[in-house]
Amino acid sequence: MSAPNSDRVAPGRVLLTGATGFVGRAAYPALVAAGWDVRCMTRDAARASARPGAHWVTGDVSDEASTARALAGCDAALYLVHGMATGGDSFHAREVAQAERFARAAASAGVQRVVYLGGVAPAGPHASEHLRSRLDVGAVLRAGAVPAVELRASMIVGHGSLSWLIVRDLAARLPVMVLPRWLTSRTEPVAIDDVVAALAGALTMPLAASACFDVPGPDVLSGREILEHTAKILGLRHPRMLVVPFLTPRLSSWWVRLVTRADWSIAREIVLGLTDDLLARDDRFWALIGHTARVSFDDAARRALAAEQRDGPIAGPWGALERALAPAVRTP
Repeated sequence: MSAPNSDRVAPGRVLLTGATGFVGRAAYPALVAAGWDVRCMTRDAARASARPGAHWVTGDVSDEASTARALAGCDAALYLVHGMATGGDSFHAREVAQAERFARAAASAGVQRVVYLGGVAPAGPHASEHLRSRLDVGAVLRAGAVPAVELRASMIVGHGSLSWLIVRDLAARLPVMVLPRWLTSRTEPVAIDDVVAALAGALTMPLAASACFDVPGPDVLSGREILEHTAKILGLRHPRMLVVPFLTPRLSSWWVRLVTRADWSIAREIVLGLTDDLLARDDRFWALIGHTARVSFDDAARRALAAEQRDGPIAGPWGALERALAPAVRTP
């Protein structure tokens, strides 16, 4: 264990919350490779223990006592929990309350570093409930007694990412797209490989006090350009896109529901957060951790599609339609 109050944390024991989620599953092997003793927290350790090799503990961030037990003896913690999937209109209040409990439990357990993966702040004044919740959770963790690093990412590209799934399905299934005007909004998609590197780097980087960093990918793309790039990588013809100015994000969420496999209750919140640009303030974090060679959007998309292909063909009518539209999909 590192010396108390050190501004750098050496690899020791880390609690990985959200270990069964997309980012948590990707982060686990990288943390092990970096020398961390990874303790994976889940609400159902018995069920999760079917995954070989991992050390599972039962805990729930909504319960401070079980969180404290999971954090006992840990040098650091990765906070990868988001409450949006629980549904309802009060996920923002729940997420903030859970973060407050986690910050208190981490301080009581003597944890030296908390790393949180949140979302990029929108350029305009109207953040969706989803984005506002992530920003407020980051603020709560940084205000705690344990030094915290908040990392803010926009769209994460990888097989298993909900944002990527929406883009991939729309590009693969709609040769003619009716686009809302807000798809001119720009973002900086980041590959899951780079996100994992950011999380690992944030755990051990010198840190005198809590801090917040954006973690952008190397490309600045509008929503329309993201769909065009994805269609091209899928081997499809350039899709026809018709801009409809009156198609609002709220109305758009309904056609997302019809076309994609994404959980609509979550996808709806993501779509509502696309009104404004989601651009990083800067990219200095990558230099701070010595990770300057980032994956381009096109390469990240190819990797995601290759991972998807290893799972086998998509079943059902949508899978049949995709194969008809692109009978010879390019192998990424």
